[in-house]
Amino acid sequence: MSKTRIKYICSNCGYDSLKWIGKCPECDSWNSFTEEMIETSRRKAATPKTKVTVTKLDEITAAKEDRIQTGIKEFDRVLGGGIMPGSVILLVGDPGIGKSTLAMQAAAQINEKVLYVTGEESDRQIKLRASRLKLKSDNFFVFPETDLGHIIAAINNVSPAVVVIDSIQTTYRSELENSPGTITQIRECTSLLMEEAKRKHFSVIIIGHVTKEGMIAGPKVLEHIVDTVVQFEGDSHHSFRILRAQKNRFGSTNEIGIFDMREDGLHEVKNPSELFLSGSDRKAPGSVVTSSIEGTRPILLEVQALVTTSNYGYPQRVTTGFDQRRLSILLAVLEKRAKIRVSANNIFVNMAGGVRIIEPAVDLAVCCSIASSLFDKAIDNKTVLVGEVGLGGEIRNVNNIEKRIQEAEKLGFKKIIVPAGNVKESKRNHKISIVPITDLSSAINYLLK
Repeated sequence: MSKTRIKYICSNCGYDSLKWIGKCPECDSWNSFTEEMIETSRRKAATPKTKVTVTKLDEITAAKEDRIQTGIKEFDRVLGGGIMPGSVILLVGDPGIGKSTLAMQAAAQINEKVLYVTGEESDRQIKLRASRLKLKSDNFFVFPETDLGHIIAAINNVSPAVVVIDSIQTTYRSELENSPGTITQIRECTSLLMEEAKRKHFSVIIIGHVTKEGMIAGPKVLEHIVDTVVQFEGDSHHSFRILRAQKNRFGSTNEIGIFDMREDGLHEVKNPSELFLSGSDRKAPGSVVTSSIEGTRPILLEVQALVTTSNYGYPQRVTTGFDQRRLSILLAVLEKRAKIRVSANNIFVNMAGGVRIIEPAVDLAVCCSIASSLFDKAIDNKTVLVGEVGLGGEIRNVNNIEKRIQEAEKLGFKKIIVPAGNVKESKRNHKISIVPITDLSSAINYLLK
């Protein structure tokens, strides 16, 4: 006979405790414990009644299956070429960022049956949304339901190739006494969906919300259950959205997809460099252009820096789209190797357009933009800066230099500053002028002379 008891589970990492505690000892988050009812029973070790057989790897026959194309190239690129049959994809993002819009647009363009399960909207509301997005499809089935048992029955009736669950926080299993949205319900619903998807060979796109700290709402173990975790990011002050793969068993996690949110839905951005450089025509101190590689594509973007005198004992260091700890290292290199004193100044660094860059190839651009703002001298806005800055002040090589040069040349830039070690990698004759630089001091003196 089964019994129930109460446990307190952390909503961020899934750590469980017999009593409520304020701070989670596993992830150090405060007030994240929720009360859950756990069903327990004494079970004997199960003994299989039939003979268990195992198979050698060489004896398994498997054909390379075609992926399901969504018709949205940016989405397919992030997934590794399309949706893998039988896979479970977790699509997460802030409320109102466009997760449901992206899922609906992708589902409407799939040439196979798609079952869209919604627990947040009625079928009429879905119809109004589809009309606004101008979506039409004969293979698009809508099922407003939150009970997972009814959802599984609908899947058996329709036999779809792709199932969209919007959202996992509203779905529940009736045999569990926990409320929808609790950790136990989210975990158990996802596990059952994954089991059904692997057994019946259909794909599942699960839409999930994130907390105000940016974590996936639910236990961290949810990321380990699914095959792919895709993060939909964006800024409420900008119209573009960025799709990133945080985990992908069937593709790379370095690819990103860029979209532009408009009244009639999401539109793919085929040339993101023009989007991020839309306001860089004006020549101003502290503004330089750099090239970053996101996945397999080069993106040109503007780096902005503002250096002001500090009126307090501790100057401010504020970054947007750039790692603040990396900025501290670059400032130390500027003072020690380039002899540029910035320790008494407030420094603000911004990646224009709201994009987030973690690649070290933008180091040179960040350092030169700070020097440009400090000395109030503008750098030519037709020059692109690429290079990683080492602790010794040297400019280290970066990868994919040929792609960066071609992108700068295509957009009409006249000059590109690159590490001296990368010059020999460029074997083509380019119209753009390539200037090799060996150290940070030389780069600053060359640009601000």
